[in-house]
Amino acid sequence: MTNLIYEKFKSTAVLRINNGTDYSLSFHVRKNLFDGLCQAEADKNITAIVIIGSEENFSFGFEIEEIHNSRFISDPDLSSIIDVIETSTKPVIAAISGNCFGGGLELALGCHFRIATPSVKLALPEVKMDLLPSAGGTQRLPRVLGVEAALSMIISGQKVSLDSVKDSSLFDDIVDCDLFEGAINFASKVVAEKRSLKRVRDLSISHPKPDAYFMFARNSVGAISKNNPAPLKCVEALNASITHSFDDGLKIESRLFDQLYLSSQSQAKRHLVLAEKSAVNVAEISHDTQPRIIKSVAVIGAGTMGSGIAINFLIAGIPVTLLDTEQEALDRGSNHISKFFADKISKRSMTLENAESLMKLLKQTLIYDDLKECDLIIEAVFENMQIKQTVFEKLDSVCKPGAILASNTSTLDLNQIANFTKRPQDVVGTHFFSPANVMKLLEVVRGDKTADDVLITILQLSMKIKKIPVVSGVCYGFIGNRMIGKYCAEANKMLEEGATVQQIDTALEKFGMAMGPFRMSDLAGNDIGWSIRKGISQQYPDFVWPTSDILADKLCELGRFGQKSGLGWYSYAKGKREAVPDPAVEKLVDDHRKELGFSTRDISDREIVQRCIFALVNEGAKILEEGIAQRASDIDIVYIYGYGFPVHTGGPMFYADQIGLLTVERTIQGFAMNNQSNTATLPAALLLSNLASSGKTFN
Repeated sequence: MTNLIYEKFKSTAVLRINNGTDYSLSFHVRKNLFDGLCQAEADKNITAIVIIGSEENFSFGFEIEEIHNSRFISDPDLSSIIDVIETSTKPVIAAISGNCFGGGLELALGCHFRIATPSVKLALPEVKMDLLPSAGGTQRLPRVLGVEAALSMIISGQKVSLDSVKDSSLFDDIVDCDLFEGAINFASKVVAEKRSLKRVRDLSISHPKPDAYFMFARNSVGAISKNNPAPLKCVEALNASITHSFDDGLKIESRLFDQLYLSSQSQAKRHLVLAEKSAVNVAEISHDTQPRIIKSVAVIGAGTMGSGIAINFLIAGIPVTLLDTEQEALDRGSNHISKFFADKISKRSMTLENAESLMKLLKQTLIYDDLKECDLIIEAVFENMQIKQTVFEKLDSVCKPGAILASNTSTLDLNQIANFTKRPQDVVGTHFFSPANVMKLLEVVRGDKTADDVLITILQLSMKIKKIPVVSGVCYGFIGNRMIGKYCAEANKMLEEGATVQQIDTALEKFGMAMGPFRMSDLAGNDIGWSIRKGISQQYPDFVWPTSDILADKLCELGRFGQKSGLGWYSYAKGKREAVPDPAVEKLVDDHRKELGFSTRDISDREIVQRCIFALVNEGAKILEEGIAQRASDIDIVYIYGYGFPVHTGGPMFYADQIGLLTVERTIQGFAMNNQSNTATLPAALLLSNLASSGKTFN
């Protein structure tokens, strides 16, 4: 029993969950647990059974991989194990410390007695994968916590501490001593006192006004669970705990679980959980590769991005040196960081003492020599290659050997940046997304000469600062910005063809995007793209820009840079973010159409969504072809966490898989044949066509 240790202590059998570091209820753990329970039941010298984990974890429940491939229902499933416990003639005690989540909590609820340490944390987080508890959690938890507390816990999926449940009948004892010792003593006491074996399923359950309460719950939950069916199904399952017998309630729970399990939303959520786990794996790098030690970080550029990057490391307890060329800029950056911590204090998510100790980790400097002992230096200056060259040549001359030199560039050639140094193996891209202290995504750009240990260091460090890293190769815009360019090109072309700014944004927001392309451009700043286009035109004077880009340039020539100027594709009242359609933009677009002789037509919302979203998919396929992204699921992670792609779809590549790649390819070809697509997005990627013709998928 390598995943579960069976031990005897006098007349008590102890089944210790010992599944490495994750403490899951994998198939092997369940099999060993089932066998251990049967062995203890058959042993005449055993009078009580204790199920225990470690001081930090009891169990995290099912492995996501087993949920995704349905092995979590392989015999023995969790319900079978709970049946063995409930029919046991000997008391079965769950001894819980630390984290007790999902199936782990359902296992504990199936035991006759439960004891815990004050450190216990409980959760039924299945709703986060658009599922509900599948081993009686929706029927047992309300019997020990009460209907309202149980529903709140299940539909939120959040962790609760002992204080939240201490007045309930969930635990039979709280032990302040060693958990194992407390469990053995409790088992002896139960046997000595000949206590009757309690089954949660036999407890009565009631609510003073069940009909009114559940009507209120349905209305409240329904209003906030758009595109997420699980919360309402949880309400239905909890309602069954009152209106039906326990066994019938289990059947209803099982039926509702099956419905959710097969839903596209749950498949998408499970896909994303697995995608996050796989994103940190780089196939060609040995698992023995050791990361470099990072004890201090420097950030060059004290603007909004640079100060946001600094906040991430300060929160993780890593000292940061913030460098800029002007004291005024440093002061603004430090004030931004101070305000962040002040907001945390005001919201009571951080104590004053903690904030002050973290702020002490921040140093300011105007001198590059002050960075010579830093282990990681992140450049976050203006997106201009000449400026980057100046910075990296200076870093190369100052920084110690082995220091990692990182660029926050979002579009520029990392290999060229690396070649500004005599140590290209130490250079890597760390593309944070704005606001850097909020957005979870980090594009980790691997240059041609980036050393393996540098890449591993950044991947591990990104998780320490609570980012989700995705590795990208070098190309213009990397994964995210390269793809978004094609998405916006389609939006701009449809604007020329007859759609309006508001119609395009609204159609894509109804699809589920956090904001449409024009609102997004206003938020980021229209002048950023304008500056990039001007730089390319200087470098390649013969390059012919699409007419839609010329329209975007005309907007900027009027000073309409977006929210920061109060005018962009929309107008914005001072101090507000509400995007108000502007007749001046409508006239600008109309004049542009007339100038170039465009005829307009009615464009449906369906066409808007397909052309923009399929442009993302097609470019994503080209990125996979070129090896810029390691896997399709990495692209999904980039778009979910970096660009506001709707979570319930699982990301653009998974969404395409669900629709069917043959449908996607034929739709793209149809737009091309009818001259309804920007030429920059065509032709259909070879990978897309090959997968479509063979009936395969990206993921």
